[in-house]
Amino acid sequence: MRTTISSKFQVVIPKALRERLDLRPQQTLTILEKGGILYLVPEREVQSLRGIARGVEVHDYRDKSDRG
Repeated sequence: MRTTISSKFQVVIPKALRERLDLRPQQTLTILEKGGILYLVPEREVQSLRGIARGVEVHDYRDKSDRG
């Protein structure tokens, strides 16, 4: 997909990507630059991450000897 920078330096995110990433108006994006490439990272509400690690076994995950 392609887009163009407007004369006001605005960029339109194509509808297919907006829908796939569930982007909403007024949602904040973090802009990162690395090696001449721009990355737009949608910020998510902390509540949307609730339960992301449900069922993960954490018993004996780290030894005390791992701590420096």
